[in-house]
Amino acid sequence: MRKAAFLSGLRASQTGFVALSVWGIVTGVAMVKSGLTEHAAIAMSVLVYAGSAQLTSLPLIAAGAPLWLIFAIGCIVNLRFLIFGAALHPFFQNMSWPKRLLLGYLTVDICFVAFMPRFADQPERGTTEQRWFYFASASVCWLLWQLASCVGIALGSVVPSAWSLEFSAILALLAIVLPIVKSKPMVVSVAVAGCVAWLAQPLPLKLGLLLAVLAGIAGGMWAEQAEHKRVKNDEL
Repeated sequence: MRKAAFLSGLRASQTGFVALSVWGIVTGVAMVKSGLTEHAAIAMSVLVYAGSAQLTSLPLIAAGAPLWLIFAIGCIVNLRFLIFGAALHPFFQNMSWPKRLLLGYLTVDICFVAFMPRFADQPERGTTEQRWFYFASASVCWLLWQLASCVGIALGSVVPSAWSLEFSAILALLAIVLPIVKSKPMVVSVAVAGCVAWLAQPLPLKLGLLLAVLAGIAGGMWAEQAEHKRVKNDEL
């Protein structure tokens, strides 16, 4: 059962491995280009393990932004993991807190996208199959990210700064995130965040990203409430 579930988790996640690898390499290069030493870049890759937060914080670190702002931006960029955690909690609530903490650290978008469509509608939660399926996806994504980051760190000193690596990172991130966008509230959230991010580009210290995240969350909540009201009105 465990082996079959582990292999099933690998197969379900493999569609995102290429995008994750590209994103990891680009992040590794960006860390070195921003001025971090190789050892500091490796430490950041292992300890932070959040590509969006890493790429967002690097320009702020290079610009000498206040620590509280760097920390706040990193937290806001990763707010989606609160939603992931709430959705995953029923499946892992009976595990010990160290194991839950480990799974929380290992969780990335690919794991969530692979897991929820398969098990969200199952009445039984916390089965051995579900746990090993998720652990397979999460652990392999972590290993793949670290290897890709190390490749990027090694290439950081030879890759020309003129190469548009940031755009490659955006494409890789889109390949991971877009499969999650399946409902109207999520479409509204993404659209609002994208528009605000584009309009707020001139703001200093990447504050436009902060506004985009907050606007995207607000837009998604508004759309979800409107959807609930429409369903209730249809039922009446």
